[in-house]
Amino acid sequence: ELAEYEKLSDQVKISEEALRADGFGENPFYHCFVAELLPAGREPQGPCLAVGYGLYYFIYSTWKGRSVYLEDIYVKPEYRGQGIGSKLIKKVAEAALERGCSQLRLAVLDWNERAMDLYKALGARDLTEAEGWHSFRFEEKAMRELAGK
Repeated sequence: ELAEYEKLSDQVKISEEALRADGFGENPFYHCFVAELLPAGREPQGPCLAVGYGLYYFIYSTWKGRSVYLEDIYVKPEYRGQGIGSKLIKKVAEAALERGCSQLRLAVLDWNERAMDLYKALGARDLTEAEGWHSFRFEEKAMRELAGK
């Protein structure tokens, strides 16, 4: 759903099995909070409905030390505007602080004004505006060429 929302479905190359192994193996590459709601009329011990998630992992800054990167923050469209995204971001911030992190970083597509407004309202700084930073990425082919493989 997130890839569809971001109009980037063609970039999804990972399998469900790889996601499970990478997040729930012995040494997870990522961590995730899932926002769940009880369906109307259900008992608290009944099945919940997943309505959003925040996927994050730890990184390191030579200037600031321990940091966390929020790779994905997503709330299903019909549940937006209820504070779920804010709660997910707050949970990631709590997890980061518990691990001694000094920064929470994330990226947002330039057309997603609603998300940028939310992040700014929560206290995030837009580093492109404030410091002129641009995000770059090496894809696998470019990495192989760099590595001579």
